[in-house]
Amino acid sequence: MTITQLQIFVKTVEMESFTKAAQSLNMTQPAVSHAISSIESELGVTLIIRDKRKGLILTDVGKRILIHIREILNGIEKVEQEVAAEKGHEVGKIRIGSFPSASAHFLPKIINIFQQKYPNLELILYEGTLKEVEGWLLSRVIDIGIVILPNEEMEIIPLTRGKMVVVLRDDHTLYKKSAITIQDLNNEPIIIFKGGYEPPIIDMFKQAGVPLRIKYAVSTVTTSLNMIQEGLGLAILAELSLSNLPPNVRTRELEPQVWREIGLAVPSLKESSLAVQLFIEEVQELFSL
Repeated sequence: MTITQLQIFVKTVEMESFTKAAQSLNMTQPAVSHAISSIESELGVTLIIRDKRKGLILTDVGKRILIHIREILNGIEKVEQEVAAEKGHEVGKIRIGSFPSASAHFLPKIINIFQQKYPNLELILYEGTLKEVEGWLLSRVIDIGIVILPNEEMEIIPLTRGKMVVVLRDDHTLYKKSAITIQDLNNEPIIIFKGGYEPPIIDMFKQAGVPLRIKYAVSTVTTSLNMIQEGLGLAILAELSLSNLPPNVRTRELEPQVWREIGLAVPSLKESSLAVQLFIEEVQELFSL
């Protein structure tokens, strides 16, 4: 197997198409197919199945091998970064994963400061749910992710914490209270945010001994706010994700206060590239100010 063949395999998986991968790599589609066939022939296993309805499907062994191939390519990139650093240059790519509220609140400033200092380092952004970010870290799609603690599968660099608040309509009876307890939410219809954000909410109800009545489960903060605006329920959300509230939607403090810890996650600090280590140092310095 050659490095080029491995790169072709990863690109094909990411783009879910031989044709799109060929266009991206400025190659012909038969050349891409041949490269992957060569890997499969050398390994003696099928990595990708072509399905007329579902497109390209990774086999189970293909999924496992993909992680190792990404590690090989990341290792080669580390070598290139080490050589460049020896010559007094910082080069390379940093693949960053983040969930939407963190992307909006933290990343613009981080990226601006980092790229001013290291213009030759390329930042590639992936945005998704918490579960997607954690999955990208495990499968080595990204080098570093912004996550909510705790996370036992990754090495964590704590950054900051954000307060959780109750979000409700201004004509709700609980709006008159200056602070709301979990006991106040007993039997209230709760709109919960999916994608890895649920565990802290479920846990706080469990600790308070209050049954959690999940009325709706949604995928975006905007959907949550619109449903609250229509009087369909309440939500407990991170304050940093609530920059634009609809006119009749308000927040109330939780009592006692509940905080959500946010940090950077990497598969291994020791094995992280020089570029990723520089990124971590800059972010830590920014959050220490």
